[in-house]
Amino acid sequence: MFVGEGPGADEDEQGLAFVGRAGQLLTKMIAAMGYTREQVFIGNIVKCRPPGNRVPTPEEMEGCIPYLKRQIAVIRPKLIVCLGATAARGLVNETLPIGKARGQWREFEGIPVMLTFHPAYLLRDPRRKVETWADLKTVLARLGKAPPAKA
Repeated sequence: MFVGEGPGADEDEQGLAFVGRAGQLLTKMIAAMGYTREQVFIGNIVKCRPPGNRVPTPEEMEGCIPYLKRQIAVIRPKLIVCLGATAARGLVNETLPIGKARGQWREFEGIPVMLTFHPAYLLRDPRRKVETWADLKTVLARLGKAPPAKA
């Protein structure tokens, strides 16, 4: 399971998570791990786009977390990947900046949680893709899998 911050304009319009440019990159990241989008669940901390696409307030996150908790309970993921600081703060109360927390494991109600960069951030700073790929390989190792061979 992947958890991001909240819907952007494209997501709000289509009613689906991660369908814009960041979503296209996330799809490539998932494929590089050997999965399809249909094999994973992608959700968000908040369920609607905050005004001006700003970072959700703590109150907005608190209002949506019960819904995300129900999604997690139904899906019962083997692990969760938090994409970005807002997801990490909302799900596991992470207070470190994501640049310091990424690559580290946390736990949510007994489920291992990996913290890494958000794909939108990677679009702004592609140099961080190497670190993110290392995080995703750690996720695969935790699942007992290796990245697929490149074609």
